[in-house]
Amino acid sequence: MMVENWAFIYCSPGFNPKDHTTVVDNGRCKITMVGVDVFDRDAALDIAKQLVAEGCQMIELCGGFGPLYIAKIKEATDYAIPVGSTMYGPEDRQAMIDITRGQLPEND
Repeated sequence: MMVENWAFIYCSPGFNPKDHTTVVDNGRCKITMVGVDVFDRDAALDIAKQLVAEGCQMIELCGGFGPLYIAKIKEATDYAIPVGSTMYGPEDRQAMIDITRGQLPEND
């Protein structure tokens, strides 16, 4: 079986699914990219459920979600599909903190 339909959900200040959803389909594979506001990452739970209902085979989350949201989205979708996340290595942690300072919820 090949991946024919997958999604990437990203979070950044000021993004919302209504205005920041892009679908790219080359006839063999479709990717849906959905933006959510970093201060409303729980919006990704309903988005993930909808994507699964529409035949999405796997979901990749941007690193801004963190491991907690991998678990939350897997649970919200009843573990129906693989859910993963992009990650930065420990050597990049301070750089990511520096460039996102003030843009992320506290304790992330």
